[in-house]
Parts: sequence; C-alpha cells; structure tokens
Amino acid sequence: MPRTRQAIAALPDLSGIRLACNMHLDLKMAPLVEGLLSRGCEVFLTTCNPTTVQNDVVNYLVEKGATAKAWRDMSNEEWSASFDDALVWQPTHLCEMGADLTTRLHENVALGKSVSTIAASLEATGSGINRLKGMKPQYPIYNWDDLPVKEGLHNRHMVGLSAWQTFFQTTHLTLHEKVVVVIGYGLVGQGVAASARAFGAQVQVAELDAARALQAKYDGWPVVDLHDAVKTADVVATATGASDVVSAKHLDNMKSGTFILNVGHVAKEIDVDYLKSNATHSEPMPYVNAYTLPDRTLYLLADGSMFNLTAGYGDSLNAFDVTLAVMAEGIGHIVGEGATSESGLYLLPEMVWKRAL
Repeated sequence: MPRTRQAIAALPDLSGIRLACNMHLDLKMAPLVEGLLSRGCEVFLTTCNPTTVQNDVVNYLVEKGATAKAWRDMSNEEWSASFDDALVWQPTHLCEMGADLTTRLHENVALGKSVSTIAASLEATGSGINRLKGMKPQYPIYNWDDLPVKEGLHNRHMVGLSAWQTFFQTTHLTLHEKVVVVIGYGLVGQGVAASARAFGAQVQVAELDAARALQAKYDGWPVVDLHDAVKTADVVATATGASDVVSAKHLDNMKSGTFILNVGHVAKEIDVDYLKSNATHSEPMPYVNAYTLPDRTLYLLADGSMFNLTAGYGDSLNAFDVTLAVMAEGIGHIVGEGATSESGLYLLPEMVWKRAL
C-alpha cells in the first residue's frame, strides 16, 4: 500500500496522542493502525459493526501495542459497553465510522456524567454525518465521507463491485436472468445498480427522494414502487444507510427464493426480527440464512449485516490504499491544525486529502 506508507511516514511524532478508533476491523485496517503505533500514538480499537470484525486482526494489533474491545459477533450489550470503555480510556482524539463514540460522549455530557476531553475527530460515513447533524459537537469533527475521492471511489465503485463479488462467492450463483431491485440511489446505490447490470442482472431502482429518483430515470433505470417491486424481485439490495427500509409487509410480499442483502452502514435496514420471530431458520451455506415461512423461503444474506464486509473482503487493496492514505492525512490534520478550529462539523480540507493522491 504505497500511498498509505507515504502518508504515515509524513505524520508527526504522535507521542501523547490517544486515538480511539470506532471502525471496521478487517485485514485492510492493519497497516494504518500499525503505522500509527510506530509513530508513538496510543490506539484504542472498537468496532462500528460487530459482524465485520476479524478476530485474528484484532489479536495481531493488540500484540503490536493497541488496546481493543472488539470481537466478531459481540452482543449488543457488549458492543455498547465498548463505547463506554473507549471513553473511560480518555482519548484525546477520535477516528470514527458511524459516530458511535461521539454520540455516546454527547449523551454522557448532556446527562452530566462526563465532560469532553476530545480535541478533534474524524467521521467517515454518511450515516455518521447524519447523526452528527442532530447535535452540537463539543469539538471540531471533520467529515471525509463527502470528499470526491471517497464518494467517487469507495462509495460509487467499490461497494457495489465487492457486494456482487461476495454474492457470487457466497451463493454460487450469477445475476443472469435475475431481477435485482436496488433500494436507494445515493452513490452506493448507483454503484450497486451499475455493477449488477454489468454482471447481467435486470435492474430496477426504488428511491423515495424525488431528485434521486429523477436522476435514476435519467441514468436509464426503471424506477419502481418498492411495495410492488418486491413481488417479482429475485434479489433485493438495500443501500440507504437508514433503518427499517424493508419492513415485514415487504417481506410478506416477496416470492419464495428471493435473496435479500444489505450494503448500507446500518445493520437495521431489514426487519430481521420479523423473520426470526415468524420463520424457521437454517443456514444451508455460510452466510446464506434461510428463513422458511408457511408458504415460502427467503434467503437473508449475512443475516442483514453489511454483506460485502461480513461475508466478503470489501474494497480491493489498491482502492483501499487511497482510503487509508486519506484517513492517515486526516489524522495528521486533527492532531495538528484541525484541532484549533471552533467546535462544529467541517469538511476535511482539500489541501489535506489531496496529499494522499
């Protein structure tokens, strides 16, 4: 990962910096964490999604000197407790995917349980940015999800490509002769739709936002009503980053044999609880969760978690090299000039992220 190595080498001495990271903990994150440790940074690792944690990676990074409270499939109670543990560790800076630590810290401050000691933070996801818009940050937070290099590379291209690669590996099926309904036409949804068509699918788009729905039509996609579209879909893919997108009513309208997958950051896009309460569960193949109702069987891939990272490997190494390099440059910014800004939400400056290219 040449860009990542170059960005890490350019970081200042990080002695005295205590960085709490809430992020996906897979193999591709190791070079960044190793690099931070080599620069003198103390690192506490929590996860933004328990289903994407690779335990061997966490163990390796702990051996290298990181502190961690994360393991694959930790319970919701354990996951929530890890946020408190990270804050008790008294970090000076945060690096997040989903704003879980910032949200917990601000809840504690509002209740008078703690005060903020954070100098500055990074946020990498649209879901996290949406959460942050509903609060008054206690410190400067830098949004790098909306950067052209993040939107155009990871969001638009890599998520869709890796999702369908994971679909092929997991189900041993292709998309030929299959109707694929993509829910959400943001940049992730655009990539999911384009990759599905490239792999032979008949693609339809369900989008509630009028402007995005119009864009989908101009891009040549049939824009459909989700309630009706699920009746004939062979594959349903959620890409919204929102909760409760596929409801019990939608699930009741799907035909037997439908595959359902989620590539959004939020693991609650699909009403998994409804299936678990009303259907018999089996796992005929790893990450293919079969839910048998009285009249049909639905296949929920990776049980509704982020499919391309739970059952697959996510971005390619060459693409993620750019992502990690931008993250490293962002960390350099928040431990330096970025920490001097007033409290608030900012876009990571162009002069910072362009150094990663």
